Amino acid sequence: MGQAFRDLVVWKKSMLLAAAVYELTREFPREEMYGLTSQIRRSAVSVPSNIAEGHGRLTVGEFKQFLGIARGSNYEIQTQLELAKLLKFGNLEQIERAASLSHEVGKMIWALLESL
Repeated sequence: MGQAFRDLVVWKKSMLLAAAVYELTREFPREEMYGLTSQIRRSAVSVPSNIAEGHGRLTVGEFKQFLGIARGSNYEIQTQLELAKLLKFGNLEQIERAASLSHEVGKMIWALLESL
């Protein structure tokens, strides 16, 4: 794990996902500030955070564990985006963009896990 976590393409892409989620949720209803808005934002921040934290650990096993957590958080995002769509929260185009990024990040996390 010689490179810095900031050099990992999956970390960069997951940062774009987190930013897309924040942009999307600005338009959610105010009464959702402590509900779905908070939950999806925490999930979105969790993905790059766990990739970075795992990369900073001492063993490959620990890194894989944190990638697993990031993967789970990414699935949470996908579920929360589906709920936002059902509830008609936010802009559909932004939801689809975030969902696309999430699917791409998911594939990248899986590929990284497989390579370790």
